[in-house]
Amino acid sequence: MAKINLLPWREELRAEQTREFVTILGLCAFMTIAIVAAVHLNITGQINHQQFRNTTLTNEIAELDLALKEIDALEETKQELLSRMEVIQSLQQQRPQIVHLFDEFVKTVPEGIYLTSIKQNGQALTINGVAESNGRVSAYMRNIDLSDWMATPKLTVIETKKNSKGSSNFVLTTSQSNPKGEDGEDGEES
Repeated sequence: MAKINLLPWREELRAEQTREFVTILGLCAFMTIAIVAAVHLNITGQINHQQFRNTTLTNEIAELDLALKEIDALEETKQELLSRMEVIQSLQQQRPQIVHLFDEFVKTVPEGIYLTSIKQNGQALTINGVAESNGRVSAYMRNIDLSDWMATPKLTVIETKKNSKGSSNFVLTTSQSNPKGEDGEDGEES
């Protein structure tokens, strides 16, 4: 029989299988690295995109907050203007009332009474004066009761002077009122 040496062929086959294994192993490692890199790049891209969106949303929220602050400031200005307008309207409506009130003072004061001061606090009126007699103060109070522009007179102080001949100092409180027909007319005139 012929002698055939199979050792080099087996060694070459092993060497070739080893090279194939290393090549396959290298390709697998390369593919794994490529896949990991692709996944990493994809995730990094998604993170960057989300961070961009978050930054955009944060900027938009900041702009909206500024707009809301401006709107709040405008609302406050609006409320201030509305309150000023209400004050002006009430003053416009009350403007003729003081004229009517002074006219009523002239009409209601009887002879023998002299008014020394008139103070108004809101709708309340405090009238100080000098009367020749207590009966004249009573007549003055009746006149106030009959008046359309004053109501509910109350005598708080009456004192007779010792030096004078029967004259008395008095303090009278009353309240300002409006005739019902005048409210509508005043509002329509303004």
